[in-house]
Amino acid sequence: MKRPAIKKGIFTLTVESDFSAGHALRNYEGACESMHGHNFLVEATVEGETLQPDTEILLDFKELKFVLGNVLSKLDHKVLNDVGYFRSHNPSSENLARFIYWELGKLLDNHPVSLVSVSVSENKGKKATYREIVCDSSSNE
Repeated sequence: MKRPAIKKGIFTLTVESDFSAGHALRNYEGACESMHGHNFLVEATVEGETLQPDTEILLDFKELKFVLGNVLSKLDHKVLNDVGYFRSHNPSSENLARFIYWELGKLLDNHPVSLVSVSVSENKGKKATYREIVCDSSSNE
């Protein structure tokens, strides 16, 4: 007889913020190989199981947006090709999402949430998302 699945509740929060920056894509054939700018839209999603007992919220949206703002301030009004990580990595939306994910993850270590994903949009209707998954190391044997 099949046992019923055990359900576990998870809360997910998403905030959006934006920044303006210029970049030129290296090794790209097309207009984007020339310096140009975007108003990038960034979405950050976190999750957690336990609400704070006094407020019954997972994490204040203001706090999450503030922490994301600390990361984006490193990129805002910059030429991304000149910013540390992007000197050796193409400043594509994919790499921006990964960079922001890593930086945001460090700042959320002391918060009661886990970072799920970061998405970056250069234009409406186009989005790159970065997330990390846990892989079973035994499957490599």
